[in-house]
Amino acid sequence: MTRKPTSSRAMSPTTPKAASALTISDSRPLCSLVFRTQGRSYEENLDTLLSLIDQTPEDAIVLAPEVCLTGFDYENFAAAADFSLRADTRLRRYAERRTIVLTMIVRRAEGYFNVARVYHNGKIVHEQAKAKLFALGEEDRWFEAGGSEAVAVFEIDGIRMGILICFELRFTALWEQLKGAEIIFVPAQWGRLRASHFDILGKGLAVANECYVVQSDTDNDDTTGIGGVITPFGDGARNREAILLQEYIPQEVKKMRRYLNVGIE
Repeated sequence: MTRKPTSSRAMSPTTPKAASALTISDSRPLCSLVFRTQGRSYEENLDTLLSLIDQTPEDAIVLAPEVCLTGFDYENFAAAADFSLRADTRLRRYAERRTIVLTMIVRRAEGYFNVARVYHNGKIVHEQAKAKLFALGEEDRWFEAGGSEAVAVFEIDGIRMGILICFELRFTALWEQLKGAEIIFVPAQWGRLRASHFDILGKGLAVANECYVVQSDTDNDDTTGIGGVITPFGDGARNREAILLQEYIPQEVKKMRRYLNVGIE
């Protein structure tokens, strides 16, 4: 059963009076999607994803869980990579009015990669392969690792963004590479037993980098089933619903960087 979408508009706690004079402009809806992929076909997962995207505002920036179309289907990598190609056409169409962030299994000359892709204006505008593979889940046996240098800030519609794929969230050196990003996305298949780490690290990243952090996990038997949008003040809007919606307000980033200046531009 698809869970109902919810909206959270909670913003930052009390800030200096001068900050309140800043006007809200160029805000964008941030959407974290959470849904079950386990025990379902690739097509069913894609249909679920697109159905949820349909329920988000047309100008939304939408984050889906890590490898949400196929899961880590190690025994069927060729089929998973082929499906990524087929899904690409439909994702481009849905990204004509929204920005969509997700990861998928991609076949390249060197082997198979877990690739984060950003769809915007009907095309792929950014991609990066997962650089830090999760050995406990045997990812290093099946995937090729991307280069850590690809973890870098990119820009869409004047908004500076970055991506950390699941396990990469644990590497603070990668946080440094994303300094300056206003939004960092964390698509994940995060283990349920380490759910508290997902929360703590996400908030830590938001506070350390003075930015928004959007997290999305699957709702499978062994994953957290939690979505999150965290403000630069470390406020976490979290739930287990299918859609978590919260506004990105650029002035929130500017306030934090102005009044608690740690050198992030």
